[in-house]
Amino acid sequence: MKSLEELMAIKAKMQDKVALRTSSGETRIVVGMATCGIAAGARPVLSAFVEGVNEAGLSDSVMVTQTGCIGICQYEPVVEVYTKDAEKVTYVKMTAERAKEVIEKHIKGGKVVTEYTIGALKK
Repeated sequence: MKSLEELMAIKAKMQDKVALRTSSGETRIVVGMATCGIAAGARPVLSAFVEGVNEAGLSDSVMVTQTGCIGICQYEPVVEVYTKDAEKVTYVKMTAERAKEVIEKHIKGGKVVTEYTIGALKK
């Protein structure tokens, strides 16, 4: 059993990551975390988004959260990005590396990374 001091230190260390997932913001990043998503590698994708948003100092304007099945299991890991002024963008077959690129180009830069979207697979 951990001492109370050790538990308080762990809580303080993890507080930023938990707050990111529940904070409100202009942009919402939703990672599909149903069994199919987790099996396809969604857990590291979720972690990459949480850490990337935190490191970029965007926690006040970007919320990272998770959901169950999005319904397109063959394209997992699936990430949906909702912004205040644009339509939803659905990214498919995501990886932690792609998540970092989406943060840089789409979340920070405002330009959708079209080659990772579901629309790119249909061409």
